[in-house]
Amino acid sequence: MSKWYGESEQQIARLFQRARQVAPCVIFIDELDSLVPARGSGAGEPQVTERVVNTILAEMDGLEELQSVVVIGATNRPNLIDPALLRPGRFDELVYVGVPDKAGRRRILGIQTEKMPLASDVDLDRLADRTDRFSGADLEDVVRRAGLVALRRSIDSTDVTMADFEGALKESRASVTPETEREYEQMAARLKQDATAIQPLGFAFPSKADD
Repeated sequence: MSKWYGESEQQIARLFQRARQVAPCVIFIDELDSLVPARGSGAGEPQVTERVVNTILAEMDGLEELQSVVVIGATNRPNLIDPALLRPGRFDELVYVGVPDKAGRRRILGIQTEKMPLASDVDLDRLADRTDRFSGADLEDVVRRAGLVALRRSIDSTDVTMADFEGALKESRASVTPETEREYEQMAARLKQDATAIQPLGFAFPSKADD
């Protein structure tokens, strides 16, 4: 986004032009709701928002014949995205990504502690059991706090013990509550219903794949 008139749209056009030049490629847009909020919602500066949304819509329509360019957007507020982006030929598939399950938490903890000197009593499986509804960022915070607890215990600490992780867990909490999970699941169902009311649309629940 730019304060100069027309610059935001030009930057988006250059992004998609570059994608076409280097295809096959993936364009990943994080915090999508801040870039393309629903027009008329009052979010951001109205004229800039409308021009940006229109530019992205036009660019994505132009990608229909280029199967080697994939556009992925991520957001915590899918209900704020302009509905036109959910129509066929744009964001065709909505994927609800819930909090990681135990296996996912174990994998994340393994990655976050890969370069950390762990004591022999550290049990990552047990930590994964005790971190239900922790997001990836929450788990990263637990590992960081455990390192700080170890340093507070002794500035000369050579490893991080299970007791340090216990101390970190006392200072940490899951950022996702049961109420938040229910709210997102209901939101996902509403988006699916609204989207399919326009035209059949793919919708996946990765965390429910085994149900």
